[in-house]
Amino acid sequence: MSIQIGPFTIYMYGILIMTGVLAGAWLAARRAPRHGLRSEWMWDLVPWLIIGGVVGARLWHILFPPLSMIEAGYTTRYYLTHPLEAIAVWKGGLGLPGVLIGGAVALYLYLWKNRRLHLFPKFADAAAPGIALGQAIGRWGNYFNQELYGKPTDLPWAIQIDPPYRLPGYEDVAYYHPLFFYEFLWNLLNMTALIYIHRRWGRKLFPGDLFLLYLIIYGTGRFFLEFLRLDPAFVGTINANQTLMAVVVLASTGFLLWRHRRTGTSSEAQEAREARAATSSRRRRKKRKKR
Repeated sequence: MSIQIGPFTIYMYGILIMTGVLAGAWLAARRAPRHGLRSEWMWDLVPWLIIGGVVGARLWHILFPPLSMIEAGYTTRYYLTHPLEAIAVWKGGLGLPGVLIGGAVALYLYLWKNRRLHLFPKFADAAAPGIALGQAIGRWGNYFNQELYGKPTDLPWAIQIDPPYRLPGYEDVAYYHPLFFYEFLWNLLNMTALIYIHRRWGRKLFPGDLFLLYLIIYGTGRFFLEFLRLDPAFVGTINANQTLMAVVVLASTGFLLWRHRRTGTSSEAQEAREARAATSSRRRRKKRKKR
């Protein structure tokens, strides 16, 4: 679905993606002071995240294209031998796991450039609910594109997919699980849970814990929703997205438990250590400038 304004075509998918980005940035900026950060830092970060997210999402799609794209001839080898097609993001093909990976790299580079690398966990915590909100809004772009639907179903809330958008082998099937809507609801639940957890148990959390919880909640939901997906991204016989989510959930859970059992201290003590480390770093930089 698109809107034509003179010679320009504006796609609903792009509108909803940008709406999700701005809504997520707004929520992150609102929550930044609760993590000891300045709200304007979150807005400064937005261009970095957009570039990193788009590049990461496209690379993930190129490396792990869904089954329907492979059957249509759009394999990894095809993209590598057709570089102009590889950068043609307007033709579709963005992988959400790549958004998270590219966004994390962009955050690292932004903080490194601005000498705030020690604040990485706090930035991740402040952004976590906003990421979930942005994902929730962005998923409605899949609705307008008639994509990301699940297996056929006759449930009352099934959605009808027009014939041109049906996958091979399902040309005569009209109604499917609204997989995009399930993920929309799960992301809203994730956002709400993160805000509540921080409000209720914030003093017991270490910097970075909230982002780990985001990964656990999102990854768990995405893992199970992959069972309903008709068009998964396979590497051999392995579902790449589902496998990655399983690894992320297990690794995040293990790290969260390990760091709390290892330290057994409050977040306030952790923040005090970080403040001392930051002060020491500033002093070293001043000494180097004097020399």
